[in-house]
Amino acid sequence: MSIELSVDLIEIVKELEMEILYIDDKQPTKISNTEVNRPGLHLSGFFHYFDPNRIQILGKMEFAYLESLDEDLRKNNLESLFSRKVPAIVITRDQEIFPEMLEYAKKYNIPLLKTYRGTSNFMFSIINALSVALAPRITRHGVFVELYGEGVLLFGESGVGKSETAIELVKRGHRLIADDAVEIKKVNENTLIGTSPENIRHFLEIRGIGIINARRLFGMGSVNTSQKIDMLVELEPWKKDKAYDRMGLENEYVSVLDVKVPSLTIPVKPGRNLAVILEVAAINNRQKKMGYNAAQELMDNIGMNIDKQEDKVKNWDLF
Repeated sequence: MSIELSVDLIEIVKELEMEILYIDDKQPTKISNTEVNRPGLHLSGFFHYFDPNRIQILGKMEFAYLESLDEDLRKNNLESLFSRKVPAIVITRDQEIFPEMLEYAKKYNIPLLKTYRGTSNFMFSIINALSVALAPRITRHGVFVELYGEGVLLFGESGVGKSETAIELVKRGHRLIADDAVEIKKVNENTLIGTSPENIRHFLEIRGIGIINARRLFGMGSVNTSQKIDMLVELEPWKKDKAYDRMGLENEYVSVLDVKVPSLTIPVKPGRNLAVILEVAAINNRQKKMGYNAAQELMDNIGMNIDKQEDKVKNWDLF
């Protein structure tokens, strides 16, 4: 069963620095739709296919139309809009509101807000803010780090060395985003953002030492709050009877919230420097995104014609 996510309107107001003209503090408004609407035809009284769950945005064009109407018709059309019980109405470009707007906002208990931003700029900002706040999400066990701008999510069985590797990477100048629990949000069809639950942010558990705070120990430059997930790396104890990929010609992916993310399996055993290996993996992943594959170039150099193989895609729920 799917769960409908929502965000408190006040959070969006604060994030986008909107001015509050009217809002009922005793009755919080929950927003559950990432889409917004500019009520052009609706201000003329045409409400076919009108979605009352969208935030309504009134820009210069809407105000120009309202100013062209006689007072009675303007009031009637505005009341028709407010009476639809929309989540909120936002006035852009810091325009002076009509007196009846505040009257209808109070009458129908509709939050009335204002912003100094241009309409197109504001629409982009609020859609982006709502997309992040209402993005489908899952939480998975792992460690999430940023290496050379690449978001690398480490997962594997408990005790394999994920947190210890993260500490080594932080000491080498990279950044920690999350340890133990990683919250993954799907902000669009091709992008996953990873972050840490706020109550455990920047903390790491190191067996034999205990809990440490990476930000306190290594400074603000050693941590980040969120990052795009560019690659998944499974750390597993070295298995003698398992054949590990030694060429890198095959592209392996893990499907997370229906988004394909490049993945690797790295065996762990004494003597292997996991921090250096992960640094190389992150840089190599970036090169592949830019169209360069070292293994393919080597095959071409020695005259071996390798047929293009299909991508291998695993489901995250298998791990």
